[in-house]
Amino acid sequence: MKVLISLILFSFLGMSLGEKNQWDRQGLSEDYHGHIEDRSEGPYKRVQLLGINDFHGQLNVTRQINGRPAGRADYLAAYLRQRAAENENTILLHTGDMIGASPPVSALLKDEPTIEFLNKMGFDIGTIGNHEFDRGWDQLLRLLTGGSPSAAKSYPGSRFPWIAANVISQNSGKPILPPYKILYVSGVPIGFIGVIMKQTPSLSAPNSVKGLTFTDEAEAINSYTRELKKQGVRAIVVLAHVPGKSKPNGELATGQLIELAHQADDEVDIMFGGHSHAYLNSVVDGKLLVQAYSYGTAFSDVDIEIDPRTKDIVRKHAEIVNVLQENTQPASDITRMIEHYEMKVEPTVNRYIGTAAFPITSARNRSGESALGNLIADSEQAAMNTDFAFINPGGIRADIDAGRVTWGNLYVVLPFSNQLVKMNLTGSQIREILNQQWQPDTTRILQISGFTYSWDDRQPAGSKIQEIYLPNGTMLDPDKKYSVTVNTYLADGGDNFTVFKSGISRVTGPMDIDALEKYIQQLPQPFSSAINGRIKRID
Repeated sequence: MKVLISLILFSFLGMSLGEKNQWDRQGLSEDYHGHIEDRSEGPYKRVQLLGINDFHGQLNVTRQINGRPAGRADYLAAYLRQRAAENENTILLHTGDMIGASPPVSALLKDEPTIEFLNKMGFDIGTIGNHEFDRGWDQLLRLLTGGSPSAAKSYPGSRFPWIAANVISQNSGKPILPPYKILYVSGVPIGFIGVIMKQTPSLSAPNSVKGLTFTDEAEAINSYTRELKKQGVRAIVVLAHVPGKSKPNGELATGQLIELAHQADDEVDIMFGGHSHAYLNSVVDGKLLVQAYSYGTAFSDVDIEIDPRTKDIVRKHAEIVNVLQENTQPASDITRMIEHYEMKVEPTVNRYIGTAAFPITSARNRSGESALGNLIADSEQAAMNTDFAFINPGGIRADIDAGRVTWGNLYVVLPFSNQLVKMNLTGSQIREILNQQWQPDTTRILQISGFTYSWDDRQPAGSKIQEIYLPNGTMLDPDKKYSVTVNTYLADGGDNFTVFKSGISRVTGPMDIDALEKYIQQLPQPFSSAINGRIKRID
């Protein structure tokens, strides 16, 4: 009977038996059901849900929380294990962007070390974020299921299931991953549904999501909630790579996840969010919503109680816990794992590039300009010898600290392995691109080189850009063609900068990190960069 159920469900997903075997290797077998032993006493079943989001492979990266060291995988492991040891039933989960924009210790090894970390920690379930698609969805499936080409001699893939209900193969018309999974705690089922933002194609390089359709999140949640209810599941948790944020007291909750909570079936009890790297701990429409910052500097601890008679969640409470390193002993096995991979990448990572006179940060001023953005844009303009250069702000992932700068430092700044693309655009197209910085749900101020401009936020979208000047003081000619450098992400219309797709006479150049390395090496040392008024807000 179990074999029959398995065949029916995998037929529903449009999977062959070969694909089924791939999912079996990562722990997704039979009918998505898993079991967790329960040793608790009392009328209600107590379960602890520990969640992380937007980890981005930060295995060996220490960050700061109010000037105090935080994060790193071995400290995160210590916190999670301590919480698990204090509770009878613990489910470890994540809501995507575990990889992508990763530091060299993970990225140079195809992000397999991050999956190994999650395996070692015994994660039970997760969903995907937009950065899981950075290398393309075929490589995402390889990373999850194992196989070659891999960085290790024997790479097993993920040992736990990843779910996504609203990412559909255009060929099969079915989800590329199982849409949900049921975990049992002493016979009581908890249903998990995974979703990702339907806007993901605009956040990813077009080729990386080619052949996929991202459907409405609420429709997917409600469809599979109905299916779970038919199976007798009343405790339902959504893993959503969808952003939201709130005040520490839970008030002023805003974002797409809040809107999604209002649209989701009332049977949904808890929604774990992601993507915005923000704090969220709030109850919206009877649903508990949480998100724990990013980079392993915090995690969500959600404690629930389930009535074994009704199988519904009767109590729920959440805490966002900071992973501070002070007075904490890191997990030794994870420390050894990190050191093993650091040794593998050390010759490349520690290569000296230059010396920074002072910190060069991506922090933008009121106008939207940053010192680091200027440095990178200048390096790209120089590498391709063009009139102008643009870089998307989301492509800059870290700052350059004062002192010795290595190749590894630059890789953390520019981790996406983008090539540079030279193209020709008219002055009117460039104005249109600048006006595309204001989008319905966000504002993305491009970092620039080769010109200056002013903008007025009092003007309507599409008309905010005012004067655009060339270095010689003349104004941009709307009819003249100018040479422009962008990265491959922007060249393909990433972040909804669609006008770049119209650029002509394209020439592909070096990797962005190579251009930045060469540019820094030819600067007087120690080198520096500053905000110099390239972008001016006049309102």
